[in-house]
Amino acid sequence: MAFLKELFHQNKSTLALLVLLAVMPLLGDSALAWVLHHNRELLVHPTAWQMLLYFIVVAIAMTLALTHTTVVVLITAFYFDWAGFPGMLLTYMLAALFGHMLATSLDKGKLIRLLESFPKAHAVMHELRGDSWRLVLLTRLSPVLPFALITFILAVVGVPRRQFLTASVVGMLPRTVFFYWLGTKAQDVLLLIQDPETGTAGKVLVALLLAVSAFGLYYLFTRALKRVLKKGAEKDLQNDS
Repeated sequence: MAFLKELFHQNKSTLALLVLLAVMPLLGDSALAWVLHHNRELLVHPTAWQMLLYFIVVAIAMTLALTHTTVVVLITAFYFDWAGFPGMLLTYMLAALFGHMLATSLDKGKLIRLLESFPKAHAVMHELRGDSWRLVLLTRLSPVLPFALITFILAVVGVPRRQFLTASVVGMLPRTVFFYWLGTKAQDVLLLIQDPETGTAGKVLVALLLAVSAFGLYYLFTRALKRVLKKGAEKDLQNDS
C-alpha cells in the first residue's frame, strides 16, 4: 500500500499518461471509422506517395496511441492487400522505436528511482529486465494488451531498446499475419472495423495467444519473485553467520 501511495504521489504525470494511452485508442478508432465512412474512396488505388504518407500517419498514430494496432492492420490489408504488408511491418517497428524513445524521455528514470526506495519491487524488476526478450515477446503475443501502453511500461522499467524491438516484432507477428489475412478477405472496411469476425479458427488462435501470454507472464513474474526471495534468504543467512 505504501508503494502504491508513493507511486501515485511521485509519478502523477506518468500515471495520467498511462490512463490516456489506454483510453485514446478507443477515441481514435471512432474518429477513423468516421473519416472512412465519409471518404469511402480515400485509399482506393493509391499512388506510391499516398502509401508513404499513409504509413507515416499510421506510425505516428500508433506511437501516440491514437488507434489500436489491430485496426491499422485491418485497414492496411483491406486497401493495400499483401503489397502493403512489408510497409505495415516497418511501420510497426518505427512506432515501437519512437514509442520507446518518447517514453524514456518523458519518464526520465523517475519510476526506476522510485522503485529503488522499495528493494523487493526493484529487485523483481531487475530480475525481469534480465529476461527482457521473453518479457516483451509474451506481452506482444496478447491480442488485448494495448500497444502504446505496453510500450510505455516496458520502456520506463528499463527494457533495452534492441531487445524490445526484436521481441516486439516477433511477438506481434502471429496475430498481425492473421488479422492482415482477415483484412484482405473483407468486403466492407467499416464492417471490418466494427466487427472483425474471425471465425472458429480465429477465435481459437486468439484464445491460444492469450493463454500463452498470460501463463508465460505469470511464470516470469513468479520465477523473478522466487529468485529475489531466495537471494534475500541467502543474504540473511550470511548476515546471521
